[in-house]
Amino acid sequence: MANLRARQRPGGERQLTQDPGDPANSEPSSGNSDTQVKIVIPDDYSMLILLGSGDELLQVIEHDFAADIHVRGNEITVTGPAAETALVARLFDELIKLAASGTELSVDVVEQTVSMLRNRPAARPDEVLTLDILSARGRTIRPKTLNQKRYVDAIDAHTIVFAIGPAGTGKTYLAMAKAVKALQAKAVNRIILTRPAVEAGERLGFLPGTLYEKIDPYLRPLYDALHDMLDASTIPRLLADGTIEIAPLAYMRGRSLNDSFIILDEAQNTSAEQMKMFLTRLGFGSRIVVTGDITQVDLPSGQVSGLRVVQDVLDGVPDVYFCRLTAHDVVRHRLVADIVDAYARYDAARAATEAGRLSAGRARRDASRNR
Repeated sequence: MANLRARQRPGGERQLTQDPGDPANSEPSSGNSDTQVKIVIPDDYSMLILLGSGDELLQVIEHDFAADIHVRGNEITVTGPAAETALVARLFDELIKLAASGTELSVDVVEQTVSMLRNRPAARPDEVLTLDILSARGRTIRPKTLNQKRYVDAIDAHTIVFAIGPAGTGKTYLAMAKAVKALQAKAVNRIILTRPAVEAGERLGFLPGTLYEKIDPYLRPLYDALHDMLDASTIPRLLADGTIEIAPLAYMRGRSLNDSFIILDEAQNTSAEQMKMFLTRLGFGSRIVVTGDITQVDLPSGQVSGLRVVQDVLDGVPDVYFCRLTAHDVVRHRLVADIVDAYARYDAARAATEAGRLSAGRARRDASRNR
């Protein structure tokens, strides 16, 4: 595997070569406003793989960095602010490690690597993006951010894991992959997937059909994830013999679930009482993963989300882990992360305005009493 290091050259230029023994500092000189770095890719690595067909990956890198990037043969010259050139050098180091591990470099992989390097300076993208969770239907499911890796590792290390974060952060999908992996490895005997049947701003109660037909829309996302991870022909058999069970949360009451991998999805729509009921279903040899987004609660006005309450109730309890994902962990369209951030700013501004209004009201009342 390549280990690229920077070698200082006259005039502030650096050369990155495959030289593990070179102790030279990898940070560019900060004496000038712009620094030039020359990255020499070892001959045994394909420039086509690193830069993409038609320079597709190079264009992504150029878009993401405030630096000029020029390629000639196996040399890449980067000119720009010191922090940017250093980051580009580290990016190519990580991309080479990923390629050497067999990871297919794509636009998504490059963008995820850039995001990790910018937002988590201590992150090692080659360690995150090469962690295989499950190989299914011709592709491999892996974490795509540092927090997602921590989430996956926590599922292995703890009996109960809560994953709290916005849409698109892989909360349910990664939990499903770990559940299927555990079933295939015979670490558990069955998978139980459940959701509260709470209407997301719509009224479905008067639709025609049986109880199961009315409930099905709430559970459909869980079926969709299963179809991504298992052969379609095996799913009906696994459902029929109870190896996989998908049911509304209300059906969990009164049960003790042993040797099971249990996932509670959309947990922000549980009441505090429902959350307690669910968690106490835990039996011997079982694991529980609870996922939810506390910014998208669909409970009736005035009812407190059980996912909010449980964070205070179980804080500090051994073998219970809370993983908090953010907009940086969104792995859908990049606009989704921008939308999540925009709503967070809007909510913070509203909260600040409301706090200011309440404070002004108290000040007026105090002034009135002191007259």
